[in-house]
Amino acid sequence: MANYKDDSSQPMREFLVYHDTIKGQSGATVDSYYLDLRTFTRWLYISRGLVPRDTSMEEIDITDAGLELYGSVTLAEVYDFLAYLSRDRELNAASRARMITTLKGFYKYFTVKTKALSTNPVETLDAPKLQKSLPRYLTLEESQRLLSAVDGKNKERDYCILCLFLNCGLRISEMRALDLADIREDCLLIHGKGSKERVVYLNDATTQAIDSWLAVRKNIASLDDAVFLSNRRRRMSVDAIQVMVHNTLLKAGLDATQYSPHKLRHTAATLMLQNGVDVRTLQEVLGHENLNTTQIYTHIANKELQNAAAANPLAEFKPREKTDD
Repeated sequence: MANYKDDSSQPMREFLVYHDTIKGQSGATVDSYYLDLRTFTRWLYISRGLVPRDTSMEEIDITDAGLELYGSVTLAEVYDFLAYLSRDRELNAASRARMITTLKGFYKYFTVKTKALSTNPVETLDAPKLQKSLPRYLTLEESQRLLSAVDGKNKERDYCILCLFLNCGLRISEMRALDLADIREDCLLIHGKGSKERVVYLNDATTQAIDSWLAVRKNIASLDDAVFLSNRRRRMSVDAIQVMVHNTLLKAGLDATQYSPHKLRHTAATLMLQNGVDVRTLQEVLGHENLNTTQIYTHIANKELQNAAAANPLAEFKPREKTDD
């Protein structure tokens, strides 16, 4: 996470520390809040003429920005800021929507939580309409090809990681965070988003994959308790896991530009639904706080919808061929 304490304004630091320590949100989430608020504050300095207009955004010192600056912001200014993000920064709708979420949280904190501000300029602000797309996932045959493509000196480790992605639907951050103490007899203790823990049970394939990797790992001298170690005998980084997945996809003859560790999580969810797991159980497996997040998978894996189409009495109808009299 960026060192937001050094180059942030006091209100920014207060908001970020609240989400870091009280709300217990992940470092990545707090870091995204920091970057969004830093961009917004720097833009305010330029748009209000507090610094010369030709000043580089990266050179603007915002450490003296106080609540009086944020409290004087108008909705019209926020619209101008969003236009700047779209026009000059070329941010897509999803990125602008994330920025709005950050600003809404920031102003809600100071108007509702601390009551340090009396007005909220973004209270009625709507987020850009996002195009909804279905999750991309591997088919069962493609998943088997991926697992069969694993080779090399780290094959036991890499196979275990891929097996857990495809069978248990772990997030990449959860995979990286696994410690040896998190492995139980028939399950894993997962440290999920927002410091929430859940238990994920293991099937025969994942149990065998873990046993095979641990048989190799026990001979690797390391002071790190991580389950998955890099070639330097330290906890694997997120980047290292991503590179391994990318390279194995290429070996399997799959389009590595279309898939990622998160797409393997989508694959696990889809395969479970296709094979009879109900959506509420899947919600627990994936660690989704909101059922709506899980229900997107039902649009691509719901057999009942397919059966409904087949049950239509017109399903077998074929028009009679016309004959010439």
